[in-house]
Amino acid sequence: MASSAALTLPIVLILSGPNLNLLGEREPEIYGTDTLADHIRRAQETASQLGLTTEAFGAQSAGELVTAVHGARSRCAAIIVNPGAVTHFAWSLHDALATFTGPVVEVHLSNPATRESWRHVSVVAPVADGTIAGFGANSYVLAIQAVATLLALEK
Repeated sequence: MASSAALTLPIVLILSGPNLNLLGEREPEIYGTDTLADHIRRAQETASQLGLTTEAFGAQSAGELVTAVHGARSRCAAIIVNPGAVTHFAWSLHDALATFTGPVVEVHLSNPATRESWRHVSVVAPVADGTIAGFGANSYVLAIQAVATLLALEK
């Protein structure tokens, strides 16, 4: 009989920053009409198909995101993070993600490079393995696929 440890799937932590709880009602012309729950559900379905499991955590401050990253360090295989507006100034999140040894994928539903100039710089990007941006409803699914690829390369 297989041990329960052998059946444990790698955990991908999906972090969502400020105001992402308003997806579906906030600026649908930019972010679409899907809710955060819709995005997370699709990510979970894709993860399951790829032999991964997910945990989702949403926060309204950079400090909460930092705490979640600290908690993931010994438990999670990878992190997908959509930091929202803290993308552009939360050096504390940058520093926390730099301590995480697994893959980190930054996600944005819209493409920040095509928006206001203050959105063009990400403090998360230098400590992420890659960024998925501008693919709307497919962004989280693409991020899960990227994480699965990166985890397979680590083996």
